[in-house]
Amino acid sequence: MSKKKSFVAACIPLGALLLIFMSLAIAGHLIAVQSSSQRKNISVENNPGQAGWGETSPMNNDLRRRIVNLSPRELYIVMDTANNILYLKKGEQTIRKCVISCGSGNILSEPGGGRKWIFDTPKGEFFVKSKIREPYWIKPDWAFIEEGKDVPKDAKDRVEADFLGEYALGFGDGYFIHGTLYTRLLGRNVTHGCIRVGDEDLRELYMAASIGTKIFIF
Repeated sequence: MSKKKSFVAACIPLGALLLIFMSLAIAGHLIAVQSSSQRKNISVENNPGQAGWGETSPMNNDLRRRIVNLSPRELYIVMDTANNILYLKKGEQTIRKCVISCGSGNILSEPGGGRKWIFDTPKGEFFVKSKIREPYWIKPDWAFIEEGKDVPKDAKDRVEADFLGEYALGFGDGYFIHGTLYTRLLGRNVTHGCIRVGDEDLRELYMAASIGTKIFIF
Protein backbone atom coordinates (compact mmCIF):
# COMPACT_ATOMS: atom_id res chain seq x y z
CA MET A 1 0.00 0.00 0.00
CA SER A 2 1.30 3.42 -0.88
CA LYS A 3 1.76 5.79 2.02
CA LYS A 4 1.57 8.83 -0.16
CA LYS A 5 -1.01 11.24 1.22
CA SER A 6 -3.67 12.69 -1.04
CA PHE A 7 -5.85 15.71 -0.59
CA VAL A 8 -9.67 15.61 -0.68
CA ALA A 9 -11.67 18.68 -1.58
CA ALA A 10 -14.36 19.92 0.78
CA CYS A 11 -17.87 18.55 0.44
CA ILE A 12 -20.06 21.14 -1.28
CA PRO A 13 -23.79 20.29 -1.32
CA LEU A 14 -25.69 20.11 -4.61
CA GLY A 15 -29.32 21.00 -5.06
CA ALA A 16 -29.80 18.56 -7.93
CA LEU A 17 -32.72 16.17 -7.54
CA LEU A 18 -33.16 13.18 -9.79
CA LEU A 19 -35.46 10.18 -9.28
CA ILE A 20 -33.57 6.93 -9.76
CA PHE A 21 -34.95 4.09 -11.81
CA MET A 22 -38.21 5.90 -12.62
CA SER A 23 -38.52 3.78 -15.70
CA LEU A 24 -38.44 0.65 -13.56
CA ALA A 25 -41.37 1.85 -11.51
CA ILE A 26 -43.33 2.86 -14.60
CA ALA A 27 -42.73 -0.48 -16.27
CA GLY A 28 -43.70 -2.33 -13.11
CA HIS A 29 -46.88 -0.30 -12.89
CA LEU A 30 -47.76 -1.11 -16.50
CA ILE A 31 -47.37 -4.81 -15.79
CA ALA A 32 -49.77 -4.61 -12.85
CA VAL A 33 -52.36 -2.50 -14.70
CA GLN A 34 -52.28 -4.60 -17.85
CA SER A 35 -52.43 -7.83 -15.84
CA SER A 36 -55.49 -6.63 -13.92
CA SER A 37 -57.25 -5.43 -17.09
CA GLN A 38 -56.65 -8.64 -19.01
CA ARG A 39 -57.86 -10.84 -16.16
CA LYS A 40 -61.14 -8.94 -16.20
CA ASN A 41 -61.71 -9.25 -19.93
CA ILE A 42 -60.18 -12.55 -21.03
CA SER A 43 -61.01 -15.99 -19.74
CA VAL A 44 -58.40 -18.61 -20.56
CA GLU A 45 -61.12 -21.27 -20.47
CA ASN A 46 -63.07 -19.42 -23.19
CA ASN A 47 -59.95 -18.79 -25.23
CA PRO A 48 -58.10 -22.10 -25.50
CA GLY A 49 -54.43 -21.79 -26.26
CA GLN A 50 -54.27 -18.10 -25.34
CA ALA A 51 -52.24 -17.15 -22.30
CA GLY A 52 -53.57 -14.45 -20.05
CA TRP A 53 -51.30 -11.82 -18.49
CA GLY A 54 -49.76 -14.11 -15.94
CA GLU A 55 -46.25 -15.54 -15.68
CA THR A 56 -46.35 -17.07 -19.16
CA SER A 57 -47.60 -13.99 -20.98
CA PRO A 58 -45.17 -13.01 -23.75
CA MET A 59 -45.89 -9.33 -23.09
CA ASN A 60 -45.13 -9.76 -19.36
CA ASN A 61 -41.89 -11.53 -20.17
CA ASP A 62 -40.95 -8.81 -22.64
CA LEU A 63 -41.55 -6.08 -20.06
CA ARG A 64 -39.52 -7.96 -17.47
CA ARG A 65 -36.66 -8.30 -19.93
CA ARG A 66 -36.79 -4.55 -20.55
CA ILE A 67 -36.64 -3.85 -16.81
CA VAL A 68 -33.63 -6.12 -16.38
CA ASN A 69 -31.92 -4.48 -19.34
CA LEU A 70 -32.16 -1.07 -17.64
CA SER A 71 -29.75 -2.27 -14.93
CA PRO A 72 -26.03 -2.00 -15.72
CA ARG A 73 -24.37 -5.31 -16.56
CA GLU A 74 -21.11 -4.32 -14.91
CA LEU A 75 -20.43 -3.58 -11.23
CA TYR A 76 -22.28 -0.54 -9.91
CA ILE A 77 -23.27 1.14 -6.65
CA VAL A 78 -26.78 2.08 -5.52
CA MET A 79 -27.42 4.28 -2.48
CA ASP A 80 -30.74 4.69 -0.68
CA THR A 81 -30.31 7.96 1.24
CA ALA A 82 -33.63 7.68 3.08
CA ASN A 83 -32.72 4.34 4.65
CA ASN A 84 -28.94 4.86 4.64
CA ILE A 85 -28.18 1.67 2.74
CA LEU A 86 -25.56 1.17 0.02
CA TYR A 87 -25.71 -1.77 -2.38
CA LEU A 88 -22.75 -2.98 -4.38
CA LYS A 89 -24.36 -4.78 -7.31
CA LYS A 90 -23.55 -6.56 -10.53
CA GLY A 91 -26.59 -6.84 -12.76
CA GLU A 92 -29.40 -7.95 -10.48
CA GLN A 93 -27.04 -9.61 -7.99
CA THR A 94 -26.28 -7.80 -4.72
CA ILE A 95 -22.63 -8.41 -3.87
CA ARG A 96 -22.53 -6.37 -0.69
CA LYS A 97 -25.02 -4.42 1.43
CA CYS A 98 -23.62 -1.67 3.64
CA VAL A 99 -25.09 0.56 6.35
CA ILE A 100 -24.01 4.13 5.65
CA SER A 101 -24.65 7.71 6.73
CA CYS A 102 -25.88 10.33 4.25
CA GLY A 103 -26.56 14.06 4.31
CA SER A 104 -28.53 15.47 7.21
CA GLY A 105 -30.43 18.08 5.24
CA ASN A 106 -29.50 20.65 7.90
CA ILE A 107 -28.99 24.29 6.93
CA LEU A 108 -26.08 26.38 8.20
CA SER A 109 -26.11 30.15 7.81
CA GLU A 110 -23.06 32.32 8.18
CA PRO A 111 -23.38 34.85 11.03
CA GLY A 112 -24.33 38.26 9.74
CA GLY A 113 -26.62 36.94 7.04
CA GLY A 114 -23.89 35.88 4.65
CA ARG A 115 -23.53 32.50 3.00
CA LYS A 116 -25.80 29.51 3.51
CA TRP A 117 -25.07 25.78 3.19
CA ILE A 118 -27.56 22.91 2.87
CA PHE A 119 -26.04 19.59 3.86
CA ASP A 120 -27.73 17.19 1.45
CA THR A 121 -26.35 14.21 -0.43
CA PRO A 122 -26.92 14.80 -4.16
CA LYS A 123 -29.39 12.55 -5.99
CA GLY A 124 -28.91 11.17 -9.46
CA GLU A 125 -26.49 9.18 -11.58
CA PHE A 126 -22.74 9.61 -11.02
CA PHE A 127 -19.57 7.60 -11.45
CA VAL A 128 -16.34 7.09 -9.54
CA LYS A 129 -13.94 9.86 -10.59
CA SER A 130 -11.11 9.27 -8.14
CA LYS A 131 -9.76 6.63 -5.76
CA ILE A 132 -7.63 7.91 -2.89
CA ARG A 133 -5.75 6.06 -0.16
CA GLU A 134 -5.16 7.70 3.20
CA PRO A 135 -6.96 10.94 2.31
CA TYR A 136 -6.59 14.22 4.13
CA TRP A 137 -9.58 16.48 4.69
CA ILE A 138 -9.17 20.08 3.60
CA LYS A 139 -11.68 21.73 5.93
CA PRO A 140 -13.97 24.22 4.15
CA ASP A 141 -15.17 27.52 5.62
CA TRP A 142 -18.42 26.01 6.86
CA ALA A 143 -16.57 23.51 9.05
CA PHE A 144 -15.04 26.35 11.07
CA ILE A 145 -18.24 28.39 11.12
CA GLU A 146 -20.17 25.36 12.36
CA GLU A 147 -17.64 24.98 15.19
CA GLY A 148 -17.88 28.67 16.06
CA LYS A 149 -14.26 29.29 15.06
CA ASP A 150 -12.64 31.89 12.86
CA VAL A 151 -11.90 30.81 9.31
CA PRO A 152 -8.09 30.42 9.08
CA LYS A 153 -6.09 32.48 6.62
CA ASP A 154 -3.26 29.94 6.37
CA ALA A 155 -4.18 26.98 4.12
CA LYS A 156 -2.21 24.49 6.21
CA ASP A 157 -4.54 25.18 9.14
CA ARG A 158 -7.33 23.58 7.12
CA VAL A 159 -5.62 20.19 6.74
CA GLU A 160 -6.89 17.40 8.97
CA ALA A 161 -5.49 13.87 8.81
CA ASP A 162 -7.07 10.58 9.90
CA PHE A 163 -10.59 11.95 9.62
CA LEU A 164 -11.88 10.38 6.39
CA GLY A 165 -10.71 6.83 6.99
CA GLU A 166 -8.30 4.71 4.99
CA TYR A 167 -9.91 5.22 1.57
CA ALA A 168 -12.07 7.66 -0.37
CA LEU A 169 -14.01 7.34 -3.62
CA GLY A 170 -14.76 10.70 -5.22
CA PHE A 171 -17.79 11.14 -7.45
CA GLY A 172 -17.60 14.85 -8.25
CA ASP A 173 -18.19 18.35 -6.86
CA GLY A 174 -16.35 17.57 -3.64
CA TYR A 175 -18.47 14.56 -2.70
CA PHE A 176 -16.84 11.35 -1.51
CA ILE A 177 -17.63 7.90 -0.19
CA HIS A 178 -15.22 7.69 2.74
CA GLY A 179 -14.65 6.28 6.21
CA THR A 180 -15.75 7.67 9.53
CA LEU A 181 -14.66 8.08 13.12
CA TYR A 182 -18.31 8.01 14.17
CA THR A 183 -19.30 4.43 13.42
CA ARG A 184 -22.01 4.58 16.08
CA LEU A 185 -23.88 7.04 13.84
CA LEU A 186 -23.96 4.79 10.78
CA GLY A 187 -27.54 4.30 9.64
CA ARG A 188 -28.45 7.92 10.37
CA ASN A 189 -28.59 11.04 8.21
CA VAL A 190 -25.87 13.05 9.88
CA THR A 191 -23.27 14.02 7.25
CA HIS A 192 -22.60 17.24 5.38
CA GLY A 193 -23.34 15.50 2.07
CA CYS A 194 -20.63 12.88 1.75
CA ILE A 195 -21.26 9.17 2.30
CA ARG A 196 -19.74 7.66 5.44
CA VAL A 197 -19.02 3.94 5.44
CA GLY A 198 -17.62 1.53 8.04
CA ASP A 199 -14.00 0.39 7.68
CA GLU A 200 -14.61 -3.15 6.40
CA ASP A 201 -17.32 -2.12 3.94
CA LEU A 202 -15.20 0.81 2.73
CA ARG A 203 -12.25 -1.47 2.06
CA GLU A 204 -14.41 -3.85 0.01
CA LEU A 205 -15.93 -0.99 -1.98
CA TYR A 206 -12.54 0.53 -2.69
CA MET A 207 -11.09 -2.76 -3.91
CA ALA A 208 -14.14 -3.62 -6.04
CA ALA A 209 -14.83 -0.25 -7.65
CA SER A 210 -12.77 1.31 -10.41
CA ILE A 211 -12.65 4.68 -12.11
CA GLY A 212 -15.87 4.89 -14.09
CA THR A 213 -17.96 2.61 -11.84
CA LYS A 214 -21.52 3.95 -11.95
CA ILE A 215 -23.18 5.30 -8.80
CA PHE A 216 -26.96 5.74 -8.51
CA ILE A 217 -28.24 7.79 -5.57
CA PHE A 218 -31.89 8.22 -4.68
